[in-house]
Amino acid sequence: MRRMLLTGIGELVTNDPAPGRAGGPLGIVRDAAVLVEDGRVAWVGPAAHASEQLPGAVDAADRRDGEEHRASRDASVEVVDAGGRAVLPGFVDSHTHLVFGGDRADEFAARMAGRPYEAGGIRSTVAATRAASDDVLRARLAGFVAELHAQGTTTFEVKSGYGLDVATEARLVRLAAEVTEEVTFLGAHVVPAEFREPDGPGADAYVDLVVGEMLDACAPSSRWVDAFCERGAFTPAQSRRVLEAGRQAGLGVRVHGNQLGPGEGVALAVELGAASVDHCTFLDDADVALLAGSDTVATLLPGVEFSTRQPYPDARRLIDAGVTVAIASDCNPGSSFTSSMPFCIAVAVRDMRMTPAEAVWAATAGGARALRREDVGALRPGMRADLVELAAPGHVHLAYRPGVPLVRRVWREGVLVGDPVLAGDPV
Repeated sequence: MRRMLLTGIGELVTNDPAPGRAGGPLGIVRDAAVLVEDGRVAWVGPAAHASEQLPGAVDAADRRDGEEHRASRDASVEVVDAGGRAVLPGFVDSHTHLVFGGDRADEFAARMAGRPYEAGGIRSTVAATRAASDDVLRARLAGFVAELHAQGTTTFEVKSGYGLDVATEARLVRLAAEVTEEVTFLGAHVVPAEFREPDGPGADAYVDLVVGEMLDACAPSSRWVDAFCERGAFTPAQSRRVLEAGRQAGLGVRVHGNQLGPGEGVALAVELGAASVDHCTFLDDADVALLAGSDTVATLLPGVEFSTRQPYPDARRLIDAGVTVAIASDCNPGSSFTSSMPFCIAVAVRDMRMTPAEAVWAATAGGARALRREDVGALRPGMRADLVELAAPGHVHLAYRPGVPLVRRVWREGVLVGDPVLAGDPV
């Protein structure tokens, strides 16, 4: 059995509220320890009680130089001291677009100079992605995964949507499935140029392709189906066709909705029992009420509004109405080219009226709910041992010190991912 005791934790965010724990939904344990066995959380509690779980293991407060390694051998457990730092569950990023070719830095610069954001820029990435080889796409994807891990993300979703033909969409979901089980088929991202030309077959003909040959090719590598229900992309009727076909093929439903203006995306998502509806920038009272009365998560994407200068979603309004809210990065080359969940947390607190505790919960437990996962997003016995150690004494520092690399060490399934980042240690 492979065992690790992470002890000396100043503040442990469990997302498992219980009597005697602080922080409301965060379920905070002070001066804590976590026992990991074969990649799963076996025990969580006060560090002072850790020796009861592992007879023969030393208390972190009583160790001297060299004693840690001797204790590890004697007790068949790796003892790791967090030195009073904060530890929280690995971030769950439930919305990314990580498989693509090319770059849209010029588009970003033009937007910052005053050109408004439109969904049409996706088509330039489609051309670059179709031209890229599997090896190029795979290498770029590996780089993005390393970025995610370095910033504390241990579970992430990846969408297709930059191929928009059968062969390339099938390539994208296949490559995504090499790095995550959370793969989303997004053939209904936008209508490709060859269907929109004056003599082209048109948007409805493209939807025919998506729900037929393209879905058949992509479903075996996918867990989810998604559609961009938005002006400039797909109408509610077209989106419904795609989502219902995907559901019939055994895929779960996700929706891009209400990003660029009011629309029917939220209503469609709730009606179809979607796991999440993402963006939710422009909502009316009926949309909020529908979400509050459903199991559909409102996934907010702060990086998009930061990068496009659109209005931010009103997270406060959603939370106060009882809507389950998640935060995700929407990492993509056009509207949100960030892979940093800590950055998204800071923006959500500053510009979306969330408290630090709400933002951290949304980036961990909220993301897990958006993916309908019960094994990640919290730290309690039986959960996957995905742990993030901060170079800070508490979770509030993620918003309090924006832009600072506070993620110090990351474990996924109890295994250290990458090299520790020795950021400043004000503990």
